[in-house]
Amino acid sequence: MLKTAVARVLPLPLLFLLLFIEGCYSMSGGSLAPHLKTVAVPVFAGGSEYRADLTRAMTRKIETESSLQVVNSIARADALIEGSITSWSDTANQLSGSTERAATNRITIVVQVSMDDRVKKRPVFSGQFVGFADYTIGDYLGQQQALRSCMQQVVDEAFDRIVSGW
Repeated sequence: MLKTAVARVLPLPLLFLLLFIEGCYSMSGGSLAPHLKTVAVPVFAGGSEYRADLTRAMTRKIETESSLQVVNSIARADALIEGSITSWSDTANQLSGSTERAATNRITIVVQVSMDDRVKKRPVFSGQFVGFADYTIGDYLGQQQALRSCMQQVVDEAFDRIVSGW
């Protein structure tokens, strides 16, 4: 009987402790500055035919997962996000043991992304982001999926940097 009474009472102090700890935790250093309401995202630079796709993916992510409103005019934007595809490759990754030819390829995309606060006229961040994915040789749909996966990795990492201030 004593064991059951302790089992009923013990969770209550534990619950209060967890609520207290949750109230002490803060994410104050990692969010967008309150004066940043709008952002312009011009088409990413670089020699790849996928720069418009990457720009659209970034814009879509910002619109759906942040408080920022994407505007077409740099002059009307509080912030400016610029990107450039610095490297894009589709190379052999894994050799087949029987034929000694490539069995899979790896797509790798390297993108330089920067964000400037146009209100306070200062850079927010600048960084390089890498996305990569493998696909089976001869699998066109797999290649397209790998490409989308690479771009999504880059967009996700850059977006995390944009909204967190890391």
